[in-house]
Amino acid sequence: MKIIVPMAGLGKRMRPHTLTVPKPLIPIAGKPIVQRLVEDIAKVCGEAVEEVNFITHSSFGKEAEQKLIKVAESVGAKGLISYQDTPLGTAHAIMCAKESLSGNLVVAFADTLFKANFKLAKGHPNTIWVQKVEDPKPFGVVKLNDKNEITDFVEKPETFVSDLAIIGIYYFQDGEQLKSEIQYLLDNDIKDKGEYQLTNALENMKNKGVTFVPGQVDEWLDCGNKNATVYTNERYLTYLSKEELISASAKVDNSVLIHPVYLGEGAVVTNSVVGPYVSVGKGSKVEGSVISSCIIQDNAKIKDANISNSMVGNHAEVKGKSADLSLGDYNVIHI
Repeated sequence: MKIIVPMAGLGKRMRPHTLTVPKPLIPIAGKPIVQRLVEDIAKVCGEAVEEVNFITHSSFGKEAEQKLIKVAESVGAKGLISYQDTPLGTAHAIMCAKESLSGNLVVAFADTLFKANFKLAKGHPNTIWVQKVEDPKPFGVVKLNDKNEITDFVEKPETFVSDLAIIGIYYFQDGEQLKSEIQYLLDNDIKDKGEYQLTNALENMKNKGVTFVPGQVDEWLDCGNKNATVYTNERYLTYLSKEELISASAKVDNSVLIHPVYLGEGAVVTNSVVGPYVSVGKGSKVEGSVISSCIIQDNAKIKDANISNSMVGNHAEVKGKSADLSLGDYNVIHI
């Protein structure tokens, strides 16, 4: 089994956090988004994951690439890095990892996390995971027949055709066939809304007799913006046990933790109320504060503050503030 993870977007909706860190490396309950994604896929694979190919932007840098290689190694796989420096669409992104397009594989876009109870056993049909949404216009959607087979793929429909949105996770029995159909789009400059779309390649495969079925997940979690990412952090904290959440080297003094709370290595909480749904990163310090529903990244300092529904970046400092914050790395707020 191979996993391909397109993640070359610059994450503009997540600024200022993505000015210093690629969005998929922002932590959720102490682990980068992309690590959560790869680990969750590995859990549902019915066979060993041999390779994970991350499609990145070259501006992410070598440090980010090294972290991604370690993510692949954490599930026993070889890590590869491919580049998409020009945003030409989902099909183009996948083709940037063309050396991995063979055999059975999962394609999973890196701003999607999920919880599900299924196994990708040998012989599993080609599957597109979907979820019902209230407003399908921002998504690719599918239509089904009475056999529960996908009959149509429509990219970002302007008028209603279906409310089954494609969540960004796909299983293919034959990666070579997918590569061939994407290459056809590129060779013939076939675009939809100005980009080479994966849904067009899927439509061509279907027209040649390939059957796709919809997959269902128990929960679909998005990391597209600050509020969505804070909520996803909340949900992951509820999935994990207390033993997974509190580092042995974290220190809590004269404070109340309202679980679930994640405390990373060397985190210190003093004279504070922390939780529920708070992640405090490695080496961060919280003093005299009340914090709920927040992601505090590494080596940050929170003092005499009251914050909720917030993201605070690495090495950032907040003092005397009552607010809903999105504070990037190395920023300082004193009120």
